[in-house]
Amino acid sequence: MTVTGIITALIVGLIIGALGRLVVPGRQNIPIWLTMVIGVVAALIGTAIANAIGVSTDTPGVDWGELLVQVIVAAVGVAITVAVMGRGRRSAL
Repeated sequence: MTVTGIITALIVGLIIGALGRLVVPGRQNIPIWLTMVIGVVAALIGTAIANAIGVSTDTPGVDWGELLVQVIVAAVGVAITVAVMGRGRRSAL
């Protein structure tokens, strides 16, 4: 993986994380860096899932099917993170 690939993955991760955060209803009290981490992980997992279910990831232009899978994975990641972090804050009160 090149430096350009890493930078691209971070930018795509930020976008995927933001889209995943927009999909989840309600307010999410998580920092932007955590959204970015969730987005990068969701992009990697989403690509693996897309390949496993046969969504073509080598098309010219934007791979809309792969992007959809990545956003769904990011939304699930954001929802789980918010639930876990919210649970931890409630128990401290």
